[in-house]
Amino acid sequence: MAAGCREDPSLERHFRGHRDAVTSVDFSLNKKQLASGSMDSCLMIWNMRPQMRAYRFVGHKDAVMCVQFSPSGHLVASGSRDKTVRLWVPSVKGESTVFKAHTATVRSVNFSSDGQSLVTASDDKTVKVWAVHRQKFLFSLSQHINWVRCARFSPDGRLIVSASDDKTVKLWDKTSRECIHSFCEHGGFVNHVDFHPSGTCIAAAGTDNTVKVWDVRMNRLLQHYQVHSAVVNSLSFHPSGNYLVTASNDSTLKILDLLEGRLLYTLHGHQGPATCVAFSRTGALLASGGSDEQVMVWKTNLDAADDGDVLKTQKSGTSSMVPEDGTHQALQPEMDCGIHLKKTKTQDPGGNHEQQEEETSLANTLEHIMGQLDVLTQTVSILEQRLTLTEDKLKECLENQQKIIQNKMS
Repeated sequence: MAAGCREDPSLERHFRGHRDAVTSVDFSLNKKQLASGSMDSCLMIWNMRPQMRAYRFVGHKDAVMCVQFSPSGHLVASGSRDKTVRLWVPSVKGESTVFKAHTATVRSVNFSSDGQSLVTASDDKTVKVWAVHRQKFLFSLSQHINWVRCARFSPDGRLIVSASDDKTVKLWDKTSRECIHSFCEHGGFVNHVDFHPSGTCIAAAGTDNTVKVWDVRMNRLLQHYQVHSAVVNSLSFHPSGNYLVTASNDSTLKILDLLEGRLLYTLHGHQGPATCVAFSRTGALLASGGSDEQVMVWKTNLDAADDGDVLKTQKSGTSSMVPEDGTHQALQPEMDCGIHLKKTKTQDPGGNHEQQEEETSLANTLEHIMGQLDVLTQTVSILEQRLTLTEDKLKECLENQQKIIQNKMS
């Protein structure tokens, strides 16, 4: 689509029902439901179809700090200031199971992409990983020295990233459970962190009003945005990997173009701080929540995320970017952003096109191979988890059999 043909993002709907600040929003896989958590201790499930009513789920004894749909959409996880995590069935009954996850406020919940694991982050300074279906504690990551605000799995489930008030963002290896790198955020605390859909980068939102994008392979800063005039509370990558949306105490949402390294749109809607933001699974919609108790749904009108392949977007050389409204200067990336985040431009007047095409083709092939390896790794991981589950059930059966035999003998 040519520049200028695409419509600007627009407010599609807004939901009122919470009685205090909204803390978290997340879309279900099929885009038909939207979950939100609030300081009012409730979880709301909003139906995107106008005729369908919303559900209010009551169970937490204190503020709900975070919510997320499982990848399948059959469960919603919520974390609360009451130190518990609840797993809800998002239906009329609103049934839930609860477990005490931490010894302080649970700030963040996140499902792995296969839906088997859940990672939680807390003011008790720990990150914990759980087996979802058994609600069984697996292990703790405990090198942070202050509250942990956010923790996320990488798309392939092999890494975990966590953000803390100790001014660091830590990268963990899930298998070895070791911290493999610490990104130091000297400017302030880190409120939110997430993985780029490719798994090669992370973005962090800070109390120093900045958004930083880091490469997790080379552990270096790729992009640094100073587009907000207040604390940045939340961010979300577009499924294509080409855009990032941020929410700030300056009451605005900002859509950043990662290929061009600049601000694309500023969205005004919330009265007071915009506290949370999330793209839908296709990227066609985005939801935001604020301290004004409102949940807003925006139509993004961005590029469709057909296959999430950033390289194809780069190779085509076409652009459907439109300029920002002029109120902010477009930012250039602080460093060369690598093949995933920066649009390739030919600067050689001699026109060395063949070499560039070969490099792009090679990069495409490598990307495809990596993708296939990731799928294999994920499959093996799922099989291992199923095997563990079977072993546990077998052990349980043998223990029960032993008890029956002992009871008969006695």
